[in-house]
Amino acid sequence: MSVQAEEPRDTETAPAPLKRHDSLWGDAEKVSHTNHHGSRVSWVRTLSLAFQSVGIIYGDIGTSPLYVYSSTFPDGIKHNDDLLGVLSLIIYTLIIIPMLKYVFIVLYANDNGDGGTFALYSLISRYAKIRLIPDQQAEDAAVSNYRIEAPNSQLRRAQWAKQKLESSKAAKIALFTLTILGTSMVIGDGTLTPAISVLSAVSGIREKAPSLTQTQVVLISVAILFMLFSVQRFGTDKVGYTFAPVISVWFLFIAGIGLYNLVIHDVGVLRAFNPIYIIQYFKRNGKEGWVSLGGVILCVTGTEGMFADLGHFNIRAVQISFNGILFPAVGLCYIGQAAYLRKFPENVANTFYRSIPAPMFWPTFIVAILAAIIASQAMLSGAFAILSKALSLGCMPRVQVIHTSHKYEGQVYIPEVNFIMGLASIVVTVAFRTTTSIGHAYGICVVTTFIITTHLMTVVMLLIWKKHVIFIALFYVVFGSIEMIYLSSILSKFIEGGYLPICFALVVMSLMAAWHYVQVKRYWYELDHIVPTSELTVLLEKNDVRRIPGVGLLYTELVQGIPPVFPRLIERIPSVHSIFMFMSIKHLPISRVLPAERFLFRQVGPREQRMFRCVARYGYTDTLEEPKEFVAFLMDGLKMFIQEESAFAHNEVEEITAGGEASNDQPSMASGRSTRNAVHSEEMVQARVSSHSSGRIGSFHSNRTVEEEKQLIDREVEHGMVYLMGEANVTAKANSSVFKKVVVNYVYTFLRKNLTEGHKALAIPKDQLLKVGITYEI
Repeated sequence: MSVQAEEPRDTETAPAPLKRHDSLWGDAEKVSHTNHHGSRVSWVRTLSLAFQSVGIIYGDIGTSPLYVYSSTFPDGIKHNDDLLGVLSLIIYTLIIIPMLKYVFIVLYANDNGDGGTFALYSLISRYAKIRLIPDQQAEDAAVSNYRIEAPNSQLRRAQWAKQKLESSKAAKIALFTLTILGTSMVIGDGTLTPAISVLSAVSGIREKAPSLTQTQVVLISVAILFMLFSVQRFGTDKVGYTFAPVISVWFLFIAGIGLYNLVIHDVGVLRAFNPIYIIQYFKRNGKEGWVSLGGVILCVTGTEGMFADLGHFNIRAVQISFNGILFPAVGLCYIGQAAYLRKFPENVANTFYRSIPAPMFWPTFIVAILAAIIASQAMLSGAFAILSKALSLGCMPRVQVIHTSHKYEGQVYIPEVNFIMGLASIVVTVAFRTTTSIGHAYGICVVTTFIITTHLMTVVMLLIWKKHVIFIALFYVVFGSIEMIYLSSILSKFIEGGYLPICFALVVMSLMAAWHYVQVKRYWYELDHIVPTSELTVLLEKNDVRRIPGVGLLYTELVQGIPPVFPRLIERIPSVHSIFMFMSIKHLPISRVLPAERFLFRQVGPREQRMFRCVARYGYTDTLEEPKEFVAFLMDGLKMFIQEESAFAHNEVEEITAGGEASNDQPSMASGRSTRNAVHSEEMVQARVSSHSSGRIGSFHSNRTVEEEKQLIDREVEHGMVYLMGEANVTAKANSSVFKKVVVNYVYTFLRKNLTEGHKALAIPKDQLLKVGITYEI
């Protein structure tokens, strides 16, 4: 790849453009193009994945029959035909939302195989520049998984929408707010799923032990929840292989019991496939029928998990498992329960266990407990994975993320989050005591996530898929209106428990928004106070800096320029390691970056100073290497960079000679550009200019050979690695508003001091870490 400087149009004798040969350009072109997401997977492999997906994806939605009817009819069944109306609602809700919307539409909006709210946001941010932290580089688009089809220039609607998004700060904030709201609701879902699933499963024991009180049932549930959250640190790798068989047995049980109840009690409930019973139900019940929708929607809890956990499987596998296993089994279960309730409507409060044939009770009870635990585990794993993605986008403090599996990269554990979610789940179980009350809170998390996905999908259809406006309008109106109706019903139960997830989400959203807001302000502050690389030599001479043995890595968020913490460092300690590197850990809006494409290097200042910039690029599902492995990869990359720079030297010298004085026109291209508006392009141009004016290219023919440089690097690594981090104390300016002072001086500071573990998050050995204090006023 050769990068060319834009020449003035009115120049008749334009000189040959210079090529940029540092690895920020060279490495970017050496990428492979991977075929992602199993589009060519064999049918045998697809069927195997379909079976495995049963245990990972469908635990939550598969255990919904434990509590749907009791939540829909909290005051009992007033008319026998109401069962037909509710059953019809359940059937068509399962068809419309999970099947039509997710299985056949949303799954295709995956981000190189990964799904979920953050995947949609990342997909959009790769196409349109909507991220609030402007750290995008042109080289990022050359990464294998980054590539995305550009819009057809003839489709002006997509181009217009893109321009509006990129030029509107309000639109960027709205998309970001939707994303963190979805994340907050997933955390709420991960808190409420264990509570409602375990409590509903354990409640069945009272059928055989009626002497047990509800308080004792709650205490048993709390004990199970405590064990569930306590073992999260060990991960699910060792027991995960049992998930699919257990959930498959669960589906076999509920399908068989449903078929039994249908045949024994009332085959006539099959009339519920006629949607006319929905209309009759609402005519008969009016407002009460509308309120009951809050219970009906619980039949699709866990639907978002199909999309969020897509990365472990592929679209076809999920489609097969949903249509071939989940839908028939769960559908038969709901139909069988309706048939049972037609004869025994008084048992609606505990429909599932009352409808089980006596010989099957204990086996079903045991499998129900296991299925509830698996459903909870799946939601917790999903919540941890989504939060790790939020961490990569700068929406959370840098807490420690522990990867619990070497086999499955998506299995992570976040100690602080696990403690908060576990405590919240136990408190909810003790406070609400019944599945009906928890269901009021649970439904809001589920439906809000649906609505957020609908809005983000509409943007994807408009910008990326470039669908016809009629198709986009149909998608938005049909699914959006249905979901809004369900949400309005659930909100009617606000006082009875619906307030819980809303308050919880607002707190989590506020913390995430406050953190991200200050991070953006901090980034702009550093950007406005960077030291140009052209002044590096003057800066070192001014402070009489001496070079000491070893390798120093100064971590910075900036991908260009010298961060303001560096002058602070050499003022306090006027010494720099023999090999010094400005290190940026950058998370791209893609799921993963291939190891071969991990590092980008650039020379900073004259070559004899041996100071470099390195950008280490990761996707939001990538894991940071262990310290020794990271250093080995980093030094190998640096050696390769030095070798390539030397190899390109002759070519660049020839180009400079051939170009003559024409290259002197290039400095004017960068003049007049502000740092904020042309951050990365300015550095690229500046690098070309400095190559000519400072004699940097000629310095490749120095006294040291490439092999001597490599040996020098090895010797300095043996002397030791030192990691340097800026410990920034961010405060609001004296003339700031009271609100800003509260956010910056108190909320952000509290999160930074109590949750941030930057060295752990970046896998930095604590005994090799040196922190440099600095204060930013924003």
